[in-house]
Amino acid sequence: MTEEVTGNTQGLKASEIKALERLYRRRVAPTDVVSSELAVQLAAQTAELHRQVGVLIDRRGAIQHVMVGDASKIVLPDFGRIRGGGGRFRGLRLVHTHLRGESLTRDDLTDLTLLRLDAVAAITVDAAGRPGKLFVAHVVPDGPAVELPAENATASKLNFVELITRVEQQFGRAHRVASTDVGKDRALLVHVDIGRSRDSEARVAELRELCRTAGVKVLDVIVQRRPEADPKFLVGRGKLDEIMLRAMQLGAEVVIFDPDLTPGQARAISDATELKVLDRTMLILDIFAQHASSRDGKLQVELAQLRYALPRLVEKNTMMSRLTAGPGGQAGLGGRGPGETKLEINRRRARERIQLLEKRLHDLADDRRLRRSRRGERDVPIIAICGYTNAGKSTLLNALTQGNALAADKLFATLDPISRRLRFPHEREVVITDTVGFIRDLPKELVAAFRATLEEMADADLLVHVVDASDPDRDQQIRAVEAILADLGLSDKPRILVWNKADQLEETDADHLAQHGGGFVVSALDRATFGPLLLGIERQLFQGGKATAVARVAHA
Repeated sequence: MTEEVTGNTQGLKASEIKALERLYRRRVAPTDVVSSELAVQLAAQTAELHRQVGVLIDRRGAIQHVMVGDASKIVLPDFGRIRGGGGRFRGLRLVHTHLRGESLTRDDLTDLTLLRLDAVAAITVDAAGRPGKLFVAHVVPDGPAVELPAENATASKLNFVELITRVEQQFGRAHRVASTDVGKDRALLVHVDIGRSRDSEARVAELRELCRTAGVKVLDVIVQRRPEADPKFLVGRGKLDEIMLRAMQLGAEVVIFDPDLTPGQARAISDATELKVLDRTMLILDIFAQHASSRDGKLQVELAQLRYALPRLVEKNTMMSRLTAGPGGQAGLGGRGPGETKLEINRRRARERIQLLEKRLHDLADDRRLRRSRRGERDVPIIAICGYTNAGKSTLLNALTQGNALAADKLFATLDPISRRLRFPHEREVVITDTVGFIRDLPKELVAAFRATLEEMADADLLVHVVDASDPDRDQQIRAVEAILADLGLSDKPRILVWNKADQLEETDADHLAQHGGGFVVSALDRATFGPLLLGIERQLFQGGKATAVARVAHA
């Protein structure tokens, strides 16, 4: 160990630096936070220099670092962060002086948490250079730092060995509980309510549901209301420090932001932390990468991820620097999808990959057009089921056609369009297609991943808009779907509204929707509720024909 004083030594005399270096010779009993002799010497040198003076003491009581600051703060040496959670601590405690009689500051508590110190202590110093009160704080699992009652700096009764043993036991128990979530990313969610948004609670609930679908454990949610977004950090520098402090306290590995970050914000936040930084779009794309099963779907997701990543690719960027595994790979949250195998993908290779994917998808689009044209030659009407994600579209398709399409209580469970045949009496047949669910504020990068779905809807003779009638946010979801259809130029497409999940409604609510909702009330789990819907579909597609509520099924 080099016995060198670090920090702001500018302007100090050689004799003053020598006096500070003599602090290395001090020893503190392992049971003491600070000895009375060391407290007196720190206070005396603080008064003489009119600067804060601090030491980092290891668990044997040896002084490992001596620092000098200015009158208001002290800067610790850069000895890096400990990676990983659990009960790992630095094995060092910080003891330093305060000239203005203040207790522990926000900077003290931030250093305590971010640097994983055993404890942080501040000694007040009076005008005569005498030590006064001793303030001590330590961290606890899943919570803010705990500040202990102040003591006399030269007569502290706190047993440090007992304190650190108790704290490590608490972290050990918390780590064992967390081990039940092995394989899940642990995330802190940050929602920024900009302006006078009225759907903040719904967006937070939706973000939680996205995390559940992606296999992410949500540790906490931080909500900030701002009149406008901070151009550099979205939340502002002070709030960002608070967020990162909370993430470290909870042992979070990922911070997920909503709304989406601009490329500049993503780079600035990534530069300010070692944690993985994602936003809502990256989370959705990650879910797409998990659920894409067809070759077409996988290529579409990879293209969407690379297009989104391209303006965010920088040499040091925890948001986008680990795009390493293909769909189904083990790269972890935010790293599924792109097929490049290098840790740091550069812009040139990303553009080359995008061009290749676009060519492959163009060829696949030609194949899809050929299949649809053959289907059109047979003059078979096409029905496309659309709606908000997790509204029960796949369950409804299965119930109508006795099919086996994947139906799960997750967002975006279906990515690739699935088509089945539904046969009405009098040899009337339709093709009914389940499409990927929509979501509010659909980013343009995601539209590319919807290409197959959009083509199916554009060619459809009838859209069946499925709504989760039991969702308290259903009106907002309807508006979101209508807005997306309008953006896609499908506003004039004939549509039927279906209120699904009637089994989860009160009987009076279901009756009200049936009479005043302007659509059909069904439960996809109960085929007996399908009669009016089938009549409506048949009348819409076969005007003037003999309508019946009975349909026979034939699989495509």
